[in-house]
Amino acid sequence: MGPDDPWSPQWQPDDGRERFVRILVARRGALLAAAVWVPVALVATWRAAIEPPTIVAVVIFGSAGVALLGAGLTSAALGSRIDAIVAGIALGIGAPVAAVTSAFIAGAILDAALAQVDDLPGTILRTGVRAAVAVAPLVAVAAAAWVIGVRRYAARFRWWQRPRS
Repeated sequence: MGPDDPWSPQWQPDDGRERFVRILVARRGALLAAAVWVPVALVATWRAAIEPPTIVAVVIFGSAGVALLGAGLTSAALGSRIDAIVAGIALGIGAPVAAVTSAFIAGAILDAALAQVDDLPGTILRTGVRAAVAVAPLVAVAAAAWVIGVRRYAARFRWWQRPRS
């Protein structure tokens, strides 16, 4: 039982600064991940020959999953350079998966609610995987931009961190 464990007799509450900064940076990481994903998703849907009204829905649904992934990987991107590289690789691999999964879930819900399209989730899955493979180099560039953006944003708060005793 260490001093960070609330049941430890040596535990003291956090004064809030470090926790606040981590929450703020994670939110910005989520926003930045969604922002760098939007151009990738637009190119992927354009290459997949999806109709314009559907493109907007696919980009919105897919960006939600990528934003969650970005928020989760932000703390890893703020570690050492190796950690940042690994977080960038994880975002590069996980962003298409998260986007297609989010669109797949939305398609399954819409298919159940509307029941107008035959095999809508399957079509979304097949089209999404093909489109993600087609824009793989663009995904790598977006992941690198995300890592650089998150690290630069977090550098603003380095003065706020206090040394641990």
